[in-house]
Amino acid sequence: MKLKLTLAAAFVATLVLTACGSSDNSPVQVAPLPPPPVVINDPAALVSKDTVLGTGAEAAIGKGINVHYTGWLYDSTKPDNKGTQFESTVGKTPVAFMLTKGTLIEGWTDGIPGMKAGGKRTLTIPSSKGYGTTGKGPVPANTGMVFDIELISVN
Repeated sequence: MKLKLTLAAAFVATLVLTACGSSDNSPVQVAPLPPPPVVINDPAALVSKDTVLGTGAEAAIGKGINVHYTGWLYDSTKPDNKGTQFESTVGKTPVAFMLTKGTLIEGWTDGIPGMKAGGKRTLTIPSSKGYGTTGKGPVPANTGMVFDIELISVN
């Protein structure tokens, strides 16, 4: 009886192991992974988009302005191209400065004039109108930026 049980167990084990194997020795086919998205970190041109039209005084070169802003590194794979946030004045005291060429990045002196107090604008700035080939602080060389700007007042 013991021999019959041993033989039966061996037979069942052989069947189970045979069922688990495959007579096809070809390699398993795996679908290739899609290529990673191409990340563009420098837009081709300055883009200015009003999100809220202001009704107050108009910003112009040579005038003093007060703004709130948030800046992001440009990243083509992120929503609205807003990559890593590097600076923001929102929730703090507005920043006051003269809108003059040579003291601000060119993207701001080209992109802010024409805004009216109370307005909000998004500027997408190529590195050539930002910090160029050298970068500055948290902004690497050859990297564009995206700014949301709210014009609080014009002096």
